[in-house]
Amino acid sequence: MPTALFSVYDKTDLVDFARALAERGWALLASGGTAAALREAGLPVREVADLTGEAEILGGRVKTLHPAIHAGLLARARKEDLATLAARGWPAIDLVAVNLYPFERAAAAGADLEAVVEHIDVGGVALLRAAAKNFERVTVLCDPADYPEALDPPDPAAFRRRMALKAFACTAAYDAAIAAHLAERFGRPAPLTLHLYPALDLRYGENPHQQARLFAWEAGGTPFGARQLHGKPLSYNNLLDLDAAWDAARTFQEPCVVVVKHLSPCGVAVAESAAAAAPLAIASDPVSSFGGVVACNRPVEEALVEALGDLFLECLIAPAFEPAALERLRRRKNLRLLEAPGAEPEPYLYRSILGGLLRQTPDPGDPPEAEWRVVTRRAPSQAEMAALRFAWAACRPVHSNAIVLARAEG
Repeated sequence: MPTALFSVYDKTDLVDFARALAERGWALLASGGTAAALREAGLPVREVADLTGEAEILGGRVKTLHPAIHAGLLARARKEDLATLAARGWPAIDLVAVNLYPFERAAAAGADLEAVVEHIDVGGVALLRAAAKNFERVTVLCDPADYPEALDPPDPAAFRRRMALKAFACTAAYDAAIAAHLAERFGRPAPLTLHLYPALDLRYGENPHQQARLFAWEAGGTPFGARQLHGKPLSYNNLLDLDAAWDAARTFQEPCVVVVKHLSPCGVAVAESAAAAAPLAIASDPVSSFGGVVACNRPVEEALVEALGDLFLECLIAPAFEPAALERLRRRKNLRLLEAPGAEPEPYLYRSILGGLLRQTPDPGDPPEAEWRVVTRRAPSQAEMAALRFAWAACRPVHSNAIVLARAEG
């Protein structure tokens, strides 16, 4: 009879998953609170303490740290390993479902040091690492979202390997968060550990002879939190241009259209509608606009499609696309369309250099207009001040050695 071990803080879908396993003939083993939840649901479950012969101690700090548990996890499918378990009356554990105390949530909530320390999971991390190490035999689950597939994986061996990688990534991120937070608490420089997930394999990098891949902050994450609705896969240069265009378009509260070519905006315009702004942005530099990337901070309507005309574009990113506009744009075979409903701004920006990594906070934009001072002999007119307001916002995403020429109507 296969055995599943449960020790979860987040009990999402726990009962349904455990019931499905029990109905398939699995024995259920669980630590204190998890066992209570399963028992309350009417499921037959054996407590870890009954197997180990040791009650939880130190206020629950020690529950699963016992040879009966870790031998059951680490035993390989070898006669000598299984014989060792049998001699002691310990079961081999074939599946582990574990998720960890929410340390980052406690730290972000401003909990005091004692409370934060109590959210450092020890036993759960040990269970995940032991099960992941023995991926040839044991399935390890650290995310309730994987429970359904675990019941009937099409390729069990491949699924176990994938879940092991996910578990190791989970514990790595967890340890990094603890180290960073405690360093800050103790007044020490925090080590920077970036934890990202492979998101897209790109055809090549900046040049055809370079390899490239996109990594996302979250598993299953996409660039800009966007969904690609149409077109060929995104390239390395597409992503850089889209980032510049989307960053610039979201600077403005008014309807805005931005055209980017080679990482810098070549046209930025605001107007009463995106359709009205598009021709103005394109007219800023019609030559560079050809083959460029366009970002719009409003849903794309048919009027905007009309305004773009037959201009060849690589990509168009916007919060949404109205169905009629999307239908028309999809007729352009080489145009990539990205729907980006909105994503939280990143807390830091990173850039690699030889031998290290630079980090800075994002540019928050201009100071309040009340703090502006006129330092010229003549104060700007109303129209000139409007142009200056626009220019200050437009120049933020422009790189050094480029200039911004701005004009305000009226």
